[in-house]
Amino acid sequence: MDNEITLPLWVIVLLSLLSLGLVLDRILIPSVRWYLRRRVNRVINEVNTRLDIKVRPFQLTRRQVLIDQLTFDDRVNDAVLKYAQEKSMPREVAQGFARKYAQEIVPSFNAYIYFRFGYWAAKRIARLIYRIRVGFFDHNSLSGVSPDATVVFVMNHRSNIDYILVSFLAAEKTALSYAVGEWAKIWPLQTLIRAMGAFFVRRNSGNPLYRRVLERYVHMATRAGVCQAVFLEGGLSKDGALREPRLGFLDYMLRDHSVDNDRDIVFIPVGINYDRVIEDRSLLRKLDQKAERRTSWFVIKTTFHFIYKQLLLSRKNRWRRFGYASVNFGEPLSIREYCAHSKIEFSKLDQEQRFAEIGTLANRLLHKIERVIPVLPVPLMSVVVLASKNEWKSEFQLKMLASTMIDRLQSEGAPINVSESARERVLSSAMTMLLARGMLDVDNGLFRANPDAIEILSYYANSINAQWIEC
Repeated sequence: MDNEITLPLWVIVLLSLLSLGLVLDRILIPSVRWYLRRRVNRVINEVNTRLDIKVRPFQLTRRQVLIDQLTFDDRVNDAVLKYAQEKSMPREVAQGFARKYAQEIVPSFNAYIYFRFGYWAAKRIARLIYRIRVGFFDHNSLSGVSPDATVVFVMNHRSNIDYILVSFLAAEKTALSYAVGEWAKIWPLQTLIRAMGAFFVRRNSGNPLYRRVLERYVHMATRAGVCQAVFLEGGLSKDGALREPRLGFLDYMLRDHSVDNDRDIVFIPVGINYDRVIEDRSLLRKLDQKAERRTSWFVIKTTFHFIYKQLLLSRKNRWRRFGYASVNFGEPLSIREYCAHSKIEFSKLDQEQRFAEIGTLANRLLHKIERVIPVLPVPLMSVVVLASKNEWKSEFQLKMLASTMIDRLQSEGAPINVSESARERVLSSAMTMLLARGMLDVDNGLFRANPDAIEILSYYANSINAQWIEC
């Protein structure tokens, strides 16, 4: 009865680990999940009472359910069969590719992270870097958008800060879903981005199966009423001016849209502008085809040097924000009303006709965006400096020219918000920013454009609608 059983140490360790795993799996993890789920539900109930556009059930569906739904979508299955035949591969292999693409695209929205962490972080970062200004060209019509409609913010793309800025400003209205490029697919950033409701997109992918999976996800989200944000140009502006619109996402949203049976899609034009775009010189460099390609190490080193420099300025109380960042929301465009007025229905058109009509719609939206892009002090002063780039002028002369232009733009209805009492201070700050960045030459109290800075001055001047300059 007193016999002892001796076990090897590795067996004891293994049994201990298995026991710990059992306790975690059956007791601790379910308890933690329940606790977190309760907190998430509490946040959802709270924010839905104040949001104009509530969080949709689609966004709260388990990610794996959405992946399965997308993978076995009828049209995706048709694309799988076609892809398997074209590539001479088993159907199961092609189906595996479709699932991989679905896993890559589908987000994992977390309301707690979005409204507690994401909103707080976006607000702090945006206000740390810029003085934020928001405008509504037609506040009544914006407030009158049906809460059941699928709202799509269509905007120009000036900087990667756009994601942060618009998410922060729209957080009181709704939760936005972005399409994010592959640049953000690094751990842990990609996990955070997915939790914020964004989905990853392979830009310019020629893979027909991938494009079909992406198309069906956009269709599913749009039909479910998920509020989305789309950069109509498809990428960052490299010269400061608006690029030609890209039609892909609009086509994905509208090709199967039924005006009579589906919820209305309402496009809200958004104009964004900055006194300083952090990556401006990098964007301009991309226009030079002869420029040497910079390594990833150079980019990382330069980024950390920039952050270190700004932190030093902050410690010495010499930190100044990068001027104004401004966002204007324009007049909404309802697809239901647009189709009724134009007497078209996108789902009933063949591909050639549909793309022609979507191109017309995209150009109209781009024009609406262009008219609400804010006119800010640094871009305005860049226009003034470039207009007399070969002449030396005093600070007073430059400010008088800028002030005259402000009066004219305001009379023409341009999106500029500089009061007469603040004009001197605002223009002085713009001059200081141009001088600090070496964009102006100085000689005996006179100023002119630095010949080496013509390109970057043009970058900022191009952000102002040419129509306002020519008026």
